[in-house]
Formats: sequence, structure tokens, C-alpha cells
Amino acid sequence: MPFPVLICDDSALARKQMARTLPKEWDVELTYAANGAEGIDAIREGKGEIVFLDLNMPVMDGYEVLEAIQREDLPALVIVVSGDIQIKAHERVKVLGALDFIQKPVSVDAISHILQEYGILELAIGTGQTENPMVEVDLRDACQEVANVAMGRAADLLSKLLDVFVLLPIPNVNVLEVSELTMTLKATEENGTVSALCQGFIGAGIAGEALLLFHDSSFQDMAKLMKLENPEDETTELEVMMDTGNVLIGAFLNGISEQLHMKFSQSHPVVLGRHCTANELIHENSDKWQRTLAMEINYQIEDHDIQCDLLLLFTEDSLPTLNYKLGYLLD
Repeated sequence: MPFPVLICDDSALARKQMARTLPKEWDVELTYAANGAEGIDAIREGKGEIVFLDLNMPVMDGYEVLEAIQREDLPALVIVVSGDIQIKAHERVKVLGALDFIQKPVSVDAISHILQEYGILELAIGTGQTENPMVEVDLRDACQEVANVAMGRAADLLSKLLDVFVLLPIPNVNVLEVSELTMTLKATEENGTVSALCQGFIGAGIAGEALLLFHDSSFQDMAKLMKLENPEDETTELEVMMDTGNVLIGAFLNGISEQLHMKFSQSHPVVLGRHCTANELIHENSDKWQRTLAMEINYQIEDHDIQCDLLLLFTEDSLPTLNYKLGYLLD
């Protein structure tokens, strides 16, 4: 009998990568779940005695899945596989009963090592893998997963610098016109004012701009976390914005470059606007962007009134190279 293994992740690319890393000698029946609610249903049906679980998912996230497994005493050995590599994320999933944590993107060696360490490898040894369903991946999904991993790298760096836990969303990735750009910004929904900086980046065949939209209500709390003097001072606001931008933009671009195996050069950051609405900000700079691939991440810090939106806007000319690079992840 094939051994029931569940891969629970909202990204089709991540599900495909995870399935590829499983030992070839394993005789398993794979089940896929695209969110935590589907995952819990599969576990209840006996389809997930071993579970590879993502954390950031819609409907029900990985933390909620672990809580449900504990609460219902479900028979599942859970290994968390996530782009959120913050130390506090590791600690929280262990407390909730996860066996261990593997960071994305996964590798054959990492999976093999952890399965051997916990004696799981022997559970499904057979004559080879059972024929399992194929996973279809589109380019938007691939971009979203690349953004997810990069987002986790940036959050990890910020969490270490400030000794906080960064709450991570599901990245929003779309190819859109500039007129649609404001619709993607959470800042506009709240009618708050923002300040923003912009930093250009360029690589072989790929170029764009990173925008950091810092909610004005976040400045004082962030200045205190950074232990800056005079948190209400205008100069301090600029320092907060520049320091946060250096961390989040730099780490995010590094996370993308690692996955796409290319290097980016970055221009000096420039203040794009102060104390305005996101709608005004985009309107005043609309001539700089045309049709664009936009990656949006809304970072929030737990127990603090701090949030900022990071947007990566790739030029339309970058799309062929992005498609080519992402093709390697899809094959």
C-alpha cells in the first residue's frame, strides 16, 4: 500500500518543487492541498500521515492547521516548509507540534536529511513512487512563489535587527496598467497618508523600481524600535524610511536574484513623496511606469502600529527575460 503524504501549499510551483524532492525509492500516494482548510480535510480523511506544510496560505494558514491537528489529535507528522525563516516562526511551529522546519526553496538533500533524522524515510520504502497527479504551474503563480521566498528573507533580516516578529501576507502579483496600480495598494483602502521612497534596479534583461510606501502613522513607533532620538523629528522620519528601505528592498532583491541566478545593481534611493495618499503618489509619477509586473507585499510588525507596502515594479521590457528565467523553475 502506498504511504499517504500530503503537500499543503497555496503555490502550485511550491507543490511541484516539493513533490520533486521526495525520495525516488518512496512508495507514496501524494495528495495536494491549496490551503489549510483543504489540508485539514485531507488529514481527517487519512491522506496525510506525513504532511509538508506551508505557513502563509489563504482561508486557513499553517499555524491554524497545526493548532487544529493538536486540538483534534489527528495522526499526522508535520514538517513545515516555508519562506518565512524568522527564528520566531521556527519556535512557534515547534510549540504547535511540528517536527521540524525547512526553508524554501526546498532541496533534495534537505528533505533527505530531515527524513532520515526522524526515521521517516523507512516508513514508505518500496519499489518506487506510485503514479501521482501532475501539478500545473502558470507564470503568475511562479512569480508569486519567488516573491514569497524573497519576502521571507527580507522579513527575517528586519526581525533580527529590531527583535520583532514580522507578520507576512500572501504576496500579490499581477501584470497591470499604471491606472490599476493604486487598486493593489492596501494603503488606499485605509485612506491614510504615506511617505515613499523609490530605488531603481537593473540586471541582465530585467529592470524596474522598488517602492517602499511607509504609513505615516508608523513613523514614531518604528523610530522607537530603532532606538532613534527625537522620533517626531522630520529628519528622523527620513532616517526611518531610508533604513527600512535599505533592509527590505536590498534583502528582497537578493532573494529574487538567488532564485533567478542573476545579479541586480541598485541605484541610490530617492524620496518619492511625503505625507500624501498613495493615489496622489502614483498619479504624480505615472509617467515613469507603463504596463508593469507588480509584486506587492504588505509588511506588518506584531504588537506594533507599523506597516509598510513594498512594491517591485518590473518594466514591460523585462517580461520576456522573467518568463525565460522562471521557465527553469517550471520545468
